[in-house]
Amino acid sequence: MADSVKTKTADSTHKSVSVAEFFEKNRHLLGFNNPAKSLLTSVKEAVDNSLDAAESNGILPDIKVQIEEIKSGRFKLIVEDNGPGIDKKHLFKAFGKLLYGSKFQTTGGKQGRGQQGIGISSVILYGQLTSGKPAVLISKTKSDAQAHLYVMGIDVKKNEPEIVSDEPIDWGEKEHGIRIAVEMEAKYVEHKQSVLEYIKQTAIVNPHAKITYVSPSGEKLEFPRVSETLPIKAKLIKPHPHGVELGVLKRMLKATNARTIKSFFTKEFDKVGGGAANQIIQIANNALEDENKKLPEGKKQGEINPQYSPKLITPDQVEKLLLGMQNAKVARPSLDCLSPIGGTLLKKSLESEFDLEFVNTITRSATVYRGSPFQIEVGIGYGGELDKEGAVKLIRFANKVPLLYQEGACALTQSVKKMNWKPYGLSQSSGSFPTGPAIIVIHMASVWVPFTSESKEAVSNYPEITKEVKLAIQECARSLQRYVGKKRRAEIESKKREIFKSYAKEVAKAVVSLNEKDAYKLSAEVIKKKSEPLLTKLNTIAESMYSTGEDLEEMEEEIEKIEGDEAKEAKVEAEETELAEERDEEKEEFKEDEE
Repeated sequence: MADSVKTKTADSTHKSVSVAEFFEKNRHLLGFNNPAKSLLTSVKEAVDNSLDAAESNGILPDIKVQIEEIKSGRFKLIVEDNGPGIDKKHLFKAFGKLLYGSKFQTTGGKQGRGQQGIGISSVILYGQLTSGKPAVLISKTKSDAQAHLYVMGIDVKKNEPEIVSDEPIDWGEKEHGIRIAVEMEAKYVEHKQSVLEYIKQTAIVNPHAKITYVSPSGEKLEFPRVSETLPIKAKLIKPHPHGVELGVLKRMLKATNARTIKSFFTKEFDKVGGGAANQIIQIANNALEDENKKLPEGKKQGEINPQYSPKLITPDQVEKLLLGMQNAKVARPSLDCLSPIGGTLLKKSLESEFDLEFVNTITRSATVYRGSPFQIEVGIGYGGELDKEGAVKLIRFANKVPLLYQEGACALTQSVKKMNWKPYGLSQSSGSFPTGPAIIVIHMASVWVPFTSESKEAVSNYPEITKEVKLAIQECARSLQRYVGKKRRAEIESKKREIFKSYAKEVAKAVVSLNEKDAYKLSAEVIKKKSEPLLTKLNTIAESMYSTGEDLEEMEEEIEKIEGDEAKEAKVEAEETELAEERDEEKEEFKEDEE
């Protein structure tokens, strides 16, 4: 009887918790830490949603973001786009259910802003939690005769949409799109982690988007489209064998429709052909053979036949297959799953947002970590409106999304700090950020960005990533090094030229006084007049003696070219001399033979 009471008590205290209920209590995990950050997170999730929807349907994004202050500490966020809209069946789930969406992939995948299907529904969850009010949505697809207005919230206990009302509405001339309005507890701030800063940075990495922003004060800011071309569409790829873990491999073996283990590898994985599949199986069998030598006869494992059904593979054999997958020589993953910004467009965006003297951008070739391809893009701007004395401005992006928080915990930041910036023309104390009038933009494009948390604010420190970021920065910074060096040389030469000119007048007068008879009888005015031709000559000499940095660079290039030509000529001459000596030796040998 006592046991049954204990069991009953234990059962009554244990219960399952829905995803929505969990995140309602732990909203900080999604970026809703405080009122200011919560507003920024809400804007970010809504804008990301709009950009993804438009791009995936071949539409140049046109997004309007508006923030209205309802009362102290209470704001309404309104985001409207020109995307394809969503039909009722999917809209309720997409906006009213956490962990629902098309982007989440356990294996393989493609580059995208969202990865988990939490984003926009978490904004509605936060809004109803802090304001007690549901969200208001308007959606219209191209096939709809009329737009629909939905008032909805989230049933936290069930993690399901809760529909308050659904009615048709006249949306003017709008052909398609979505408008969402959420009231929430928030704080509006104006600093580097503000909504405006997020929108500015979003415009930099999305040059094909037009964004209109209306602040709580009513100020309207336009961020025009820099490019009329949509970015390259990322394609979905299969998982790569170098990036699969044991649990995932077991699940894939159970779910596959492949009839043989060999066809399982060739059908379910990226870049695995018949030869690579045989190599994976061979490595696995070699490992099984080595292990069998240590086991008694009754416990030995049979080797894996390529024609075996995947359903018949034992747990021990699965482990050995994973070993084969990790060690087999397989081509790197397909790269059409990535959609980088491109150096040219990144440069245009930087020039449109900042007044700069110098800009250089590069896009590195794609590389791989944990079987996932990724690309690093870097842009460096210098001079112009940037602060000469302050720290260098760093702007971080992952899959075209600005990373405004957790700068110190981010691998991209650490890569910048660990660089020695002095050779590139910037000041730097040991282990700190460089200082000078410069801006550094780093973008990581990947199928799977290893964020430090669900709020997606910083990139984890993987050696493959930090190495590639460092190489990208160095490659981009070499142009900065040349530009700053040229500028400094020009400044030094300009000072020398001015000093020479400042003494030229006195030198010219002194020369006239020495050359003229009875110079002491001449007035200062006469000496000045007679010294003018010489002064003109001295100034001309000054101009030719102290060339500009640009002239020096041209001279250096010319010298390199001349030296290269001379080296070629010397090589040809040496070869001709050697050939002539060989001929003379042959003649001597011929004479000796005749004698």
